[in-house]
Amino acid sequence: MTVAVLSGKGGAGKTFAAVNLAAAAGKAVYIDCDVEEPNGRLFWQPRGVTERPVTTALPVFDPEKCVGCRSCVDFCRFNALVYVKKAPMVFPEVCHACGGCALVCPQGAVGEQHRKVGVVEEGNRDQIHVVTGVLRTGEVSAVPVIRAALSAGLSRGDLTIIDCPPGSGCPVMESVREADYCLLVTEPTAFGLHNMAMVHQLCRLLGKPCGLLINREEAPYAPLEDYCAREGLPILLRIPYRRQLAQWGAEGAVAVRRDEALKAEFTRLLREIGGTAV
Repeated sequence: MTVAVLSGKGGAGKTFAAVNLAAAAGKAVYIDCDVEEPNGRLFWQPRGVTERPVTTALPVFDPEKCVGCRSCVDFCRFNALVYVKKAPMVFPEVCHACGGCALVCPQGAVGEQHRKVGVVEEGNRDQIHVVTGVLRTGEVSAVPVIRAALSAGLSRGDLTIIDCPPGSGCPVMESVREADYCLLVTEPTAFGLHNMAMVHQLCRLLGKPCGLLINREEAPYAPLEDYCAREGLPILLRIPYRRQLAQWGAEGAVAVRRDEALKAEFTRLLREIGGTAV
């Protein structure tokens, strides 16, 4: 079973929920797809870490074969190519490595080279296999690194918890594509509700069953309660605001390993998700 943990905004408690859900399971694969800010490893402190690069293909042009027909430039929908001084020039930052330029070139003048865009780290802590995608600073697209991290983690076949990126864009869609269930995490605020609603609609479009975890709750937030009732979104767990949880988080501690009552709540949550996933 694969559970994707996501929220519409950063800081809602997504990594907190994902890490503690995996820890409560006892044996699991944890995949950090928040590749721009992969903070899950700070809690796990995995051992025996291995690292492998993630690369994408970048077109290169043979000046001996290129006749300046501009077919490649006209084809590129990402505006990654421009014709300058009688030769195509590529902008690596916006190239999506689709290979279309090579397909449309009538002269066979387009080859490719590989460019490193990040790394995937793998290690273990107790019975948790930790997979971390790390995007290279300055890269525009996180998707290649997310795909590589998912490929490494999902191949193991164990219970898998995916810590998704914040927001509701392409990186999030890529992260939840293979999930059996989506656990949405929000805080009881107007901003939290607005962004959670966007990822909820995304999960619906993808046909994923969903449930909600409300984090740092001091009192029920009426607009959030109304949204869940109206949209049929079950509230699976409420985490009250506790200074102790914030302190443990600052220390890089896994909360369910210090609080048996909280561990029981996450264990119950995991069982409930298993019963509702398709």
